[in-house]
Amino acid sequence: EELGLPTSRYKFASTFEEFKAAVEEIGLPCVIKPIMSSSGHGQSVARKPEDIERSWHISQEGGRAGAGRVIVEGFVDFDYEITLLTVRSCSGTTYCEPVGHIQVDGDYRYSWQPQPMTSNALNRAREIARKITDALGGYGIFGVELFIKGDDVIFSEVSPRPHDTGMVTMISQDLSEFGLHARALLGLPVPAIRFYGPSASRAIVVEGDTDKVEFENLEQVLAEPGVQIRIFGKPEVKGHRRMGVILATDESVEAARAKAERAYNALKVNVLPR
Repeated sequence: EELGLPTSRYKFASTFEEFKAAVEEIGLPCVIKPIMSSSGHGQSVARKPEDIERSWHISQEGGRAGAGRVIVEGFVDFDYEITLLTVRSCSGTTYCEPVGHIQVDGDYRYSWQPQPMTSNALNRAREIARKITDALGGYGIFGVELFIKGDDVIFSEVSPRPHDTGMVTMISQDLSEFGLHARALLGLPVPAIRFYGPSASRAIVVEGDTDKVEFENLEQVLAEPGVQIRIFGKPEVKGHRRMGVILATDESVEAARAKAERAYNALKVNVLPR
């Protein structure tokens, strides 16, 4: 609001009554999000009147910070969405190549780098990312999410930390988003980011209620050149949880995405009883 950035229509709500009024004003369909959460937890889409109460309960029970204030957002007509990883350090502001991604229920499943964009859209995206991160201040990496429609850029949200869609940088760059974050926070310069080439990631999401997950067939997962896997070592799953990521590089984004998908399909995940 202070910066005058273009956004979707939105309203905040702290009570169920305020929430119903916000949905009525924004209109259906709309997206409901807890204002403090991550990985899509507590997020839902209300498409018809019967969804309104259900979406409120999801927002109050599913958010990472518990019950509380929500934001109701109107749908945006866009061609694609990106995360523009923006680094603020003692040497100034630096940008990674734009990250394209696909989300399911607000949770990232695929990402790739670079997302093809017009030069006008990319310049506008960097302007918006610079405005919002300068206003927030501090050193570190920011995941600035943006909707793109032609050359128009609409601000969605910002995460003042490494972003889930940015895990592709673990194979695409000389410094991953985590390395960039650490270097900036330590007060060290980030004069440039070396981008290696088209890359993709595929999230490994496990469903169930267990503290025993096995990953098998890794020799087939890693059979092709330019493929890596990261298993996060998280202790348990309740419902669904991102437990790892497959990374791939190739001559084009399309080829990298296809390679990551082949590796993912080769992976066998065993969910054992507690």
